[in-house]
Amino acid sequence: MADKLSDRLKAMEVNKTTLVYLAGEFSTTFKHLALHSREQFLATPITKLSTGEEIGKFMAIDFGGTNLRVGFVQLLGLTSSHASQPNLPCSAESNPNSKDTGLYGQIKRSHERVWPIGNHLKLDKAEDLFSWIGHCMAQVVAAEIESALLIGEDAPKEIPLGIAFSFPMMQKTMDAAAFMPMGKGFAITSKLNLGEMLLAGYKKHTTTSHQIGSSHRPLPSLKIIAIVNDTIATLASLAYLTGSSPMRKAAIGLIVGTGCNATIPMHISDLHVSKHPIQLNGKSIDTVLVNTEWGIKGAASPLRSLNLITRWDKILDNATTSPGFQPFEYMVAGHYLGELVRIIVYDYFTTHLQIEEITLPPSLLRRNSITTTFLTKVIAPAGSASVLASTLNTTNGLANSKHWQWTPTLAEVFQRINQLVVRRSAAMIASAIVGLLDCAGELKGAEPVDHLHVKKQARSDHLELVVACTGGLILQYEGYMAQVQQFVDDIIQSFVPVDRKLRVLLCQAPDGGIIGAGVVAGTVSAHQGSH
Repeated sequence: MADKLSDRLKAMEVNKTTLVYLAGEFSTTFKHLALHSREQFLATPITKLSTGEEIGKFMAIDFGGTNLRVGFVQLLGLTSSHASQPNLPCSAESNPNSKDTGLYGQIKRSHERVWPIGNHLKLDKAEDLFSWIGHCMAQVVAAEIESALLIGEDAPKEIPLGIAFSFPMMQKTMDAAAFMPMGKGFAITSKLNLGEMLLAGYKKHTTTSHQIGSSHRPLPSLKIIAIVNDTIATLASLAYLTGSSPMRKAAIGLIVGTGCNATIPMHISDLHVSKHPIQLNGKSIDTVLVNTEWGIKGAASPLRSLNLITRWDKILDNATTSPGFQPFEYMVAGHYLGELVRIIVYDYFTTHLQIEEITLPPSLLRRNSITTTFLTKVIAPAGSASVLASTLNTTNGLANSKHWQWTPTLAEVFQRINQLVVRRSAAMIASAIVGLLDCAGELKGAEPVDHLHVKKQARSDHLELVVACTGGLILQYEGYMAQVQQFVDDIIQSFVPVDRKLRVLLCQAPDGGIIGAGVVAGTVSAHQGSH
């Protein structure tokens, strides 16, 4: 069966030659999108990354595709030992579930809470969704005020706020952004003002006093300092550590979780004029952070030209709420990999093994009933096919004692399909990383784009370009990040001159969305205070 399975799944396999071509095609496509697309490679008003010296306390929100996270982030400023050579979590050795310890030791987080965003909320009207978000924000603010009063501090009249948003948006100023179609199961499509919606939702829950300690008090107002995409927040969270390091440069912010996206600094001259920020403090600005939205359809041409989109990908795409909208994301992101595995397993069982559909367990028949979380927690760590078969035979939805019994042979099919789907995802992410760096001029002999870093970095033959990584798939799926790193190491050899010693290093940025929202708010506040 092993050889026959390999033959049937050959379309899912990728090799180094294909990945190098894909990276080159991505680079060309990204350059075109930056210069011509109105939906991708969206400029932000961010012209400086953190120096690592910012201080202050900020409320932070991370509005993701799966969860809403709200809390307070206090920046304490990096010590000289941290700044000179920060100990970055750039391998699988680091624990992505750790909170601060040495990684973010100069950042304190408090009153942080996480709420899952249920499907009913995603399908609600915008006003209802943001009323719920406002209620969550009010709870965190009340907890912060209560803590302040307990230690004798006065409650603030206004709280500065940083927001990380995991969806496409148009933005000209730091404190305002307009929705674009959201995807990820959300029904909102209109160009609403994100900041106004958040403040209005919060205000609904501040009109009456709240129980804080032993008394009732009104909650303070909020002032939006910065709204950023979650990839930008992730990059900012790691830039807080690398801002002063001459040997490391925070180059890309990468999300591989429910969805997939990346951000990178780019020259304004490489962007369509409509994307140029208007809030530039009267200065001549050469470089801005760009939210690539690389998962959207504009980036699909390399996938088509190299014949990488399989019939199973097309089945998944056609069944989504927005067919054709995010073809790259459908092939690599956590929201879709479980469903892709289900589609291929079902196809192999029914067409090659000719198993009757009526005998299959329910979870192989229903759309989206196999999740990437299930792949991460059950399929990947199972070890032997025999162990997996025993597990599946006791798993709700996959066990059907009347007609179906998982054997080690059938469980091995599940394992191998899962491995191929995840491996292809990691490989394509690696090609996109290299293509994006090449698009921005970081890999050739040209001067790298480093104007966002306040302290000019000297050219170094041993420069490390750091990719700040967050998201459930890349941080929690065992071995995924290591696979991406290995593919990047293999591909990069075809792009970097032999006389230039440069490495692209993937580093974990756990909770980069909420930490980065606080860091960007601190960076903007410090910059405004210096003027």
